Amino acid sequence: MVMHGTDTVVFSIFLIFTGAAILSTAALYTRQSLLVAYMLVGAIFGPWGLKLVSDSAVVSQTGEIGIIFLLFLLGLHLHPQNLLHMLRKMTWIAVISSLVLMGVGFGIGFFFGYSLIECIIIGAAMMFSSTIIGLKLLPTTVLHHQHTGELVISILLMQDVIAIVVLLLLQGGSAGGSPVKEFAIILLAFPLLCIFAFVFEKYVLVKLFAKFDRIKEYTFLVSIAWCLSVAKLGSLIGLSDEIGAFIAGVSLAASPISLYIAESLKPLRDFFLVLFFFSIGASFNLNYLPVVFVPAMILAILMLGIKPVLYRFLLTAAKETKPVAWEVGVRLGQVSEFSLLVAYLAQQTKLISDSTSYLIQATTIITFIVSSYFVVLRYPTPIALSDKMRRD
Repeated sequence: MVMHGTDTVVFSIFLIFTGAAILSTAALYTRQSLLVAYMLVGAIFGPWGLKLVSDSAVVSQTGEIGIIFLLFLLGLHLHPQNLLHMLRKMTWIAVISSLVLMGVGFGIGFFFGYSLIECIIIGAAMMFSSTIIGLKLLPTTVLHHQHTGELVISILLMQDVIAIVVLLLLQGGSAGGSPVKEFAIILLAFPLLCIFAFVFEKYVLVKLFAKFDRIKEYTFLVSIAWCLSVAKLGSLIGLSDEIGAFIAGVSLAASPISLYIAESLKPLRDFFLVLFFFSIGASFNLNYLPVVFVPAMILAILMLGIKPVLYRFLLTAAKETKPVAWEVGVRLGQVSEFSLLVAYLAQQTKLISDSTSYLIQATTIITFIVSSYFVVLRYPTPIALSDKMRRD
């Protein structure tokens, strides 16, 4: 029997994409970022707006598939040797920047009278930049932007590792587990997953692609299966779906078929990313906005101002040119979706109050909007408003 009504998946998808299409048209006419339109649709139709899409959790979980595909596609453009070189170079930059930004977040929390643990968690949430916005707005197929892309991705990967450690500490503290033990497991799991991915790619995938390379549908199917399989394996051994997907992509980067796979998966990636940004807008409780507006605005302005300058200083110290260092800093000038996970987990485990959680969420959304808008206007991106600046 076919169910009808406002709770069906079809109706939710209809609202999300029709609303996104309408607001995206308005966004382009007013020179705004499309990402802003997607989040605004979530705020309008979500549980705290018109309540037409009531189950934002399902949309959020579906949208996370977009993150997995995004990291898989970015991995396809990074040769393993280049990636290892950049990771070694960027580790100290990621660590120092994280400590500085945590201090800023802690200071703002302390100034507004939050408890010690809440100040620590606010600071921890400010350490990271958005993997989604950083990579979504990165032109991956333009050769002369390749080095900039490698710098952005290397810093984001190191931040992802730090974010996983923070999440493990929160989980271990709430469940009585041992975060040190779980972190040791991660240190062992990462190289093991890399070895598995590269060995399987060399002795199985390459031969399958070579034998059936004329059947494009088969290549498309196997690519998706490989991405999701390694992503799930990464999650099972204590890493994350996103890191697993990235490793799956890097393992194929040296293959001649990697460019075809990257092109064929882009529409699928974009479909799920619309759902992801919708879920961000839908998850924010508008009733808390008056309570957290002032500290969120101050914290967002500080993050948007400090992050570009901080990364420019650190990258220049690492012998990068000033234009490249500044561009990387601007592209990393927002707070991260990992910050939303930190806020959610800390709220669920009663480490922070609801208002503290929504402070972090509001700060993240504000920086998403302003940062993406500025990057789209100033630098080449796949969703630039002018043909001259548009690069995919």
